[in-house]
Amino acid sequence: MIRSLGDKTPRIHPTAFVSESAYVVGDVEIGEGSSIWPGTIIRANQHKITIGKYVNIQDNCVIHSDGECFYGDYVTLGHHVMCHATTVEDHCLVGNGATVNGHALIRHHSIVAAGSVVLERVEIPDHSFVTGAPAEVRRQVNERHLQMLDNLPMGYYRNGQIFKESGLQDPDQEKFTDHDVESFGKSYESRS
Repeated sequence: MIRSLGDKTPRIHPTAFVSESAYVVGDVEIGEGSSIWPGTIIRANQHKITIGKYVNIQDNCVIHSDGECFYGDYVTLGHHVMCHATTVEDHCLVGNGATVNGHALIRHHSIVAAGSVVLERVEIPDHSFVTGAPAEVRRQVNERHLQMLDNLPMGYYRNGQIFKESGLQDPDQEKFTDHDVESFGKSYESRS
């Protein structure tokens, strides 16, 4: 379900896929090739949520923020992620069941392992592999991780297109399609 809230209306790139059983409401922008999967809630009733290109937000995620927030390009949020981050930069993975608390910042090419809990106002440095509750940097990502950060978003892009072609996108998605939604890449640099 995609809905406006007062004067706050989602804007969705025509190549994006929003599942018929996702809930997207308010001031949300979804970029080129991104996919929003079943059970996901993206609630931008007070602050804008910007989702870059080729982002995949997998089943049963919840995205909300206590301030304007930004998801860079080629970001993966695994199944059942709860994310209140201010910024998740390009080429990041937040693993299944992880929780990212308010005003957290995850720098580019980083991985938050499944089940981890990133505490409020924590900044994860670029190229970090973090795990635990509370989450801590354990090491730098390796070449295998970097390949995964590239491959996952494109696989989900292809899956999203298959779902769209099968008529499984939100029936109202076309009403919110905006050809002027651009890729946002690296615009987070002005936010840091």
